[in-house]
Amino acid sequence: MSTESLRTGGTADVGSPPKRNLRTVALDEAKNFFGIFIYLFIVFGLLSLHAWVVLSAQNISYRFYGIALINALVLSKVILLAEGFKFADRFKNLPLAYPVAYKAMAFTALLFVAYVVEEVLVGLWHGKSLAESVPAIGGGTIAGWLAVALIMCVSLVPFFAFREMTRAIGRPQFYALCFTGRLKAAR
Repeated sequence: MSTESLRTGGTADVGSPPKRNLRTVALDEAKNFFGIFIYLFIVFGLLSLHAWVVLSAQNISYRFYGIALINALVLSKVILLAEGFKFADRFKNLPLAYPVAYKAMAFTALLFVAYVVEEVLVGLWHGKSLAESVPAIGGGTIAGWLAVALIMCVSLVPFFAFREMTRAIGRPQFYALCFTGRLKAAR
């Protein structure tokens, strides 16, 4: 035991991080949510833009104005909550390829379930039957569902790669590497 821990009654915990106040925690969570939202909004926006281009080539009108925004907001909250409950943290001590791949697949499944539940609840709210409320993802066929799942899974790989690299080397080091090109000196 060090002299410092003896002076404090032996209760000093050298490895514990400093306590954060509510404002700091709320600000960190808001930044985290915003980062997730921006990424998902870009992905969903690009997918909606692609659908618009494909359908307009066939002279089919398609409106995607708020769908990407609403889905990004809802699913960002789902990801944030799931991460808070340590969802898909199974392989975090293995090389980064494993947790990235696992999280991309696990969160794809979770986001699919969340999206279907959301659409069913909205449909039921508007007086539709359960069968009418289930969304026709990818045209409603199994092949379509699998295609959309594959696209979503591949789209989540860069997201989780960045998050896992940030976790592995630390936020300050990661941001320094990304935005200045140099690692920060160890203090």
